[in-house]
Amino acid sequence: MKRLFCLAAIAAALMGHSFTAQAAGVEFGIGQTSDSTMTYRLGMQFDWDKSWWQSDVGRLTGYWSGAYTYWEGDKSASNNSLSFSPVFVYEFAGQSVKPYVELGVGVALFSNTQVEDNHLGSAFQFEDRLGFGLRFAGGHEVGIRATHYSNAGMTNPNDGTESYALHYTMPL
Repeated sequence: MKRLFCLAAIAAALMGHSFTAQAAGVEFGIGQTSDSTMTYRLGMQFDWDKSWWQSDVGRLTGYWSGAYTYWEGDKSASNNSLSFSPVFVYEFAGQSVKPYVELGVGVALFSNTQVEDNHLGSAFQFEDRLGFGLRFAGGHEVGIRATHYSNAGMTNPNDGTESYALHYTMPL
């Protein structure tokens, strides 16, 4: 329980820092796990408002991501999760459309420790994501994303789970 409170304090401190960044948008996602569980995600993104390695090819940037995901299981095995993650984005140069690749590693907290036949071992999970998509002029974004959840072997069992999703981000 102490570990959970420490993680909550860290997340609150990071969230407080994220509000100093500019709000980027609201994210809507729909996906499916490898066990065919449907996932529905609603999130907020806060741009870091920084760029690194800017060139004619593109730039490295990023955002904070906070989200709620509903995991629609069968046989009353539904689940809910809250997640928070820093996400690095390499955005390729373009005028009205900019392709991008993203990579993030964050934390998630599940309402119970089972998603379909996967036993997560603990409510606390790490969230790893890899995605790519297109950013349009005006800030709209569409993409696909693979997200893996695991407790990194901190507890047993550690089956973990993956979600493969389409997402749309609407600028605020």
